[in-house]
Amino acid sequence: MAKPYSLSLSLSSSASILVKIKEVYLIWIKIVPHIQKSVRITAGARIENRFLDLLELSYNTYFAKKEVKLEKISECVRILNTLKFLISVLWEGKLISNKHLGEISLKLNEIGKMLNGWKNNLNKNSRPNKNYS
Repeated sequence: MAKPYSLSLSLSSSASILVKIKEVYLIWIKIVPHIQKSVRITAGARIENRFLDLLELSYNTYFAKKEVKLEKISECVRILNTLKFLISVLWEGKLISNKHLGEISLKLNEIGKMLNGWKNNLNKNSRPNKNYS
């Protein structure tokens, strides 16, 4: 029996944010069939596109030059906040369950903390050293 092909990339453990974003996207994919069809093809598709945008941008940010990483991370945070907002709108409209919201919001909050930590680390490392000579 032939083995399935693998497109796995050798990412270091510092790329765990990419893994987390992928995990939450896969959770979203499992939630989508439970959403009313008219909402699934409008807001659901918009949310899915934002997840893919976040996944792609975070991947590109991981491999970007240091000079542009801060700007790209800020864009990732903006996309993440948009996702949180759109998902909360679906929940408030009772279009996704409390269980689904809980499952996805924990992961989104964790990703937010990781993005802010990444941003803070870059800010700390990019400050010029004070010379007290």
